[in-house]
Formats: sequence, structure tokens, C-alpha cells
Amino acid sequence: MAELNSKVPDGPLEEKWTRHKASIRVVSPGNKKKLEIIVVGTGLAGSSAAATLGELGYNVKVFCISDSPRRAHSIAAQGGINAAKNYQNDNDSVYRLFYDTIKGGDYRSREANVYRLAEVSNQIIDQCVAQGVPFAREYGGLLANRSFGGAQVSRTFYAKGQTGQQLLLGAYGALNRQIHAGTVKCYPRHEMLELVLINGEAKGIIARNLITGGLERFGANAVVLATGGYGNTYFLSTNAMNCNGSAAWRCYQKGAFFANPCFAQIHPTCIPVHGDQQSKLTLMSESLRNDGRIWVPKSLDDVKAIREGKLKGSEVPEGRRDYFLERRYPAFGNLVPRDVASRAAKERCDAGYGINSTGLAVFLDFNTTIEQHGVDYIKSRYGNLFQMYRKITDQDPYKEPMMIYPAIHYTMGGLWVDYDLETTIPGLYAIGEANFSDHGGNRLGASALMQGLADGYFILPYTIGDYLAGKIMEPHTDINSPEFDEAEKAVQGRIGKIFDVAGKTPVDYFHKKLGKIMWEYVGMERNEAGLEKAIEEIRALRTEFWKDVRVPDSQYEFNQEMEKALRVADFFDIGELMAMDALQRRESCGGHFRSEMQTPDGETLRDDKHYMYVSAWEYKGQGVEPEMHKEPLEFKYCKVAERNYKD
Repeated sequence: MAELNSKVPDGPLEEKWTRHKASIRVVSPGNKKKLEIIVVGTGLAGSSAAATLGELGYNVKVFCISDSPRRAHSIAAQGGINAAKNYQNDNDSVYRLFYDTIKGGDYRSREANVYRLAEVSNQIIDQCVAQGVPFAREYGGLLANRSFGGAQVSRTFYAKGQTGQQLLLGAYGALNRQIHAGTVKCYPRHEMLELVLINGEAKGIIARNLITGGLERFGANAVVLATGGYGNTYFLSTNAMNCNGSAAWRCYQKGAFFANPCFAQIHPTCIPVHGDQQSKLTLMSESLRNDGRIWVPKSLDDVKAIREGKLKGSEVPEGRRDYFLERRYPAFGNLVPRDVASRAAKERCDAGYGINSTGLAVFLDFNTTIEQHGVDYIKSRYGNLFQMYRKITDQDPYKEPMMIYPAIHYTMGGLWVDYDLETTIPGLYAIGEANFSDHGGNRLGASALMQGLADGYFILPYTIGDYLAGKIMEPHTDINSPEFDEAEKAVQGRIGKIFDVAGKTPVDYFHKKLGKIMWEYVGMERNEAGLEKAIEEIRALRTEFWKDVRVPDSQYEFNQEMEKALRVADFFDIGELMAMDALQRRESCGGHFRSEMQTPDGETLRDDKHYMYVSAWEYKGQGVEPEMHKEPLEFKYCKVAERNYKD
């Protein structure tokens, strides 16, 4: 059985990463050419890792499910990327970024990993500027910064509302350079369906060519998983519809522990749900909370009039508005962390103050800023976001306040990794959102891009060398070995099982029902009875799925219904594990909010005595209860306290 060994180096916090790099083994340039690495995923983490490993001289195979690496979901990130440059001279520092991240995650992340993330953040900005990423600049030429939730300093670098796109184009350019050089071979429209182990080590994958439907074998000396999170378990989320958790789940079933699965982030500034036929949700950047103010009417009469179309939000006088985040959290105001802002919005809507026809929306208003600085100021900072909102809602946000409501966005849980980003399977690494390591119970805004690029550019290329240094004399992986035969047979068995059902009900029916269960019982607010009900209903829905799901056509063609069916089958299992993890964690922390565990004023009530650990789940077989392991969390360099955003 795999054991948890975080491999956190000894020594002072600020010296751990430097000492670790000095102590681990390296691979000489000549030997790098003998070694092969598979990278699955081409978002910021995957593209930056593949490009960097190729630049170092390794032979890299990189896989993406889209037709191009530049279509990865990282492109959808809008608001910015954090770094501790202190350009604003507002007393920012590596330590302050580290502490804000620990505190924002409600003290449920590994201290050493978070400090390293803050430490390398400044290198990311330098790297991206060198690649030509068009960050916004101040008049004097310095890169501009804006504020994001959970911080009282301005440390978020941005490119209007297109930061993810611009960063991904930078990584994509670096990746293409290596593809042209021949060190990286790219496999678009390929989906990983199985991990191959030889003698207990990750040695390759089975992938399906999404155009032809054929199964293909790929071997390597190590495998890197960069496939993002599992937020689409909820069906409606801010993730692209292609996003899924299947690759990580395959690794979990092969022995990689799954850590903190219940930690899912709710983003407060999403365009509200508008109908039963909606397939995804659209995020409005957290950066809007810099200049936008969130409110609901103070009077239920005004709420009623707005819902009935008799009153516009812009017509509600200032004195009849409840700027509830500013009222409840005066020190941070509209820039409290995402979980805090989301629960506050839910509380107002639950109390009857929601301002759309469903009662599930609050206002995000820019009138104050427009009066102070003019419309051109807003257009220069957020113009493309305002344009996007108008196209989706047919409302002019320059004249009327935006309507927003919380939605599923990011998953902090993921495959358990040690300090080297290696899972409990030797030779299998997980980076970016695919691992659990940096965000605890809640991710601060603008930290996803930071983690993805930190892992890909500046951490994994060092740590994977320590493992590969011991593989130089090994022969190339034989893709005709019995282990590859067995893995391909298992994949073909799962595909055949899906088609053998030959039911009458489309895949989306089951996915939507699962999403409603997850949102109702494993969403923004959870309790023991609801979580037990969720597990029961997920199991019943899974049984129904395997009796009546309909997948048309055949395997050996472009078949998106088949792709969805395989992923939804995994979402049932992921959702069940999320509910199980939430059930055992009898506390509230970050995005995991148990209604039985809250302070008198509705904030998270942690139980540090019993739950200050990472829950790492070990797969024990289909239909068998997984085993939970605990990695204790120690905080030696920051004071553990109740999160306070009020003063």
C-alpha cells in the first residue's frame, strides 16, 4: 500500500526550495535525449511544462482533447495573475502573498508548497513579459496591478479581461517552438483513457483518437497529468463543456490517492442561470469587484418591483441600497475571498432579496466609479467584459447594473502530490488544477494562473529530473508489453459496456440530474442529512444510467456522445467521493460550508483539533469503500486564526 510522504525539505521556510534544488539529482544534457516524458493536457500547466521540458532536451509527447493546444480552458481566465513584485509600493512581499494564500484557503493547504508558489511568482511575470505577453502598463512603463479578493494590496497583473488567453498564447508559442525543434510531438484530438503501470511505475497511457475512434499506445519514462479539475461534475459550471475529471480518475483507480475532493470553489460573479436548456455558465471576472459594488435593495417592496419589471436597478436611490459586502466586511469590502462573497450573496437571496425572476441574483453596479472617473475609464479596464455581458444578457451594463450569482468554478481538490509534485504512483506527476497542493479550502482569485505556470515553468522541470536520473539506463518502454495489452483491453471493455446498454435516455439527461443533486446537497451549503441523501441518490442514478443510457453510432468515428458518456460515468464516481469526503469533514472551511458548523454571524467554523489534515483517498476496487489517509498539516511560519475580513 502506498504511504504518504510529503518530502517537504528541512530548514527555514524561505530556504526550503533553494536547498531542495541543490540536493536533488539532475540529468545531463546528453542523457536527457534518451528519456521520454508524456504530458497530458495543454492548458497553462501542461503547455508550459511541455515547452520547458522540450527546451531542456527531453523527448516530450503532449496530448490535448481539442484540435489545438491553444483551445485549452486556461484561455477563459479573465482577471489576472498574482505575483509579489510590489510595484505599487504598498508593502507587498513574498511572505504576504504566502500568508494571504494560506489564510484564503482557510488553513487547509501545505505550508511549504504555498511558500514556494509565492516565491517563484515573480519569475513567472518576468518569463511572460519576455515572451511578449501584453500586460497592462502604467504611464511610467511599469506593469500595472489591480486588486483581487482576499488581499489588501494590489498584486494582480492583467491584460484587460483576457489574461488567460494572453498567457496561454505565450506558453503556446514556447510550445510550438519546441514542436518545430522536434523535442516535442503534439497529439491533438487525443484523450487519455488509461494509465499504464509497469512494475508499479507510470510508463505510458492509452489514448483514443477522437477523430478515428482508434485506441493508441504511448510509452515514456514518466507521465505528467495536467488535465485541470472536475468542476463539471455539477453539469452547470464556468468550465468549458469538454473539461472533465476522467484522466485523474483513471490514475486514482491505478493507485494515485485523491486528496480533498470535497473542496470545490464557488465563484460569486457569474451570470445567473437563465433556463433549463442551459449547458454552461459564464463567469464575469473577479477584477470587476475592483470598481463594481455589490448590492441588493433594502426594501422587499423594491425587490418585488424590480422582479415585476416596474423598477430598474439604476432607479433605486442610494439610500435604499444595501451594499452588503461593504456592510459586513468593512476592511475588505467587495474584495473579500470568493467563498465569503458567495455565501453573503446566497444569504441575501435566501432572505428574499434576490433581484431577478428566480430570486437568485444580486447587483454588481459600476455607477459610483463611472460618476467618479467616467465611462472611458471603465472601457479601458473592462471593455471586453462589458461587451461580453451585453451580448449574453442583452442588457447595457454601462446603464444598468449587472446581475450576478455564485456558480461552481474551480476545484481545489485533486490528485495528492508530494513536494516534488509526484503522486503516490512513482513516475506519475500532477500539476496545475489536477493536483491539490496549493489552495486548501478556497483559492484566491488570480492564483490559478500563477500555480499552473509555476508548476510548469519553474517546479516540475527541476523535480522530475530527480526521478528520471535513475531511469537513464532503462530501455525504452515497450508498448507491446502485457501491461499495455491489459490496459487497452480494459479501455475497450469500458467502451463496449457503454454501447451494450443500448438504452433510450441521452447522456445529458443523467448529467443534468447529477448536477442538480450535487448543487443541492454538495454545493454552497452542506449538511449531514443532505450529504447522505446525495450519496444515496448518486448511487441510484448511476444504476439507472447503466440500465438506460443511449449512445448512438459506433466507437470508430467522431462520436461526442460516447466521449460524454464515458466522462459522465466517471462523474458519478467523482461526485460520490466528493460527498463522502464532505460528510467525514465535520467542520466548515473555505468552500466547504457545513450549515451545522458556522459562527453566530454565519462564517466558517473550523475544527483545527480534529480536521487539520489533507484527506487522501485510496481506491480499493469498484463497489468497495475507499480508504481515507490523513496528511497532518503543520503551520510553523504563520499564525492559525479565524479568518477575519472585517477589520
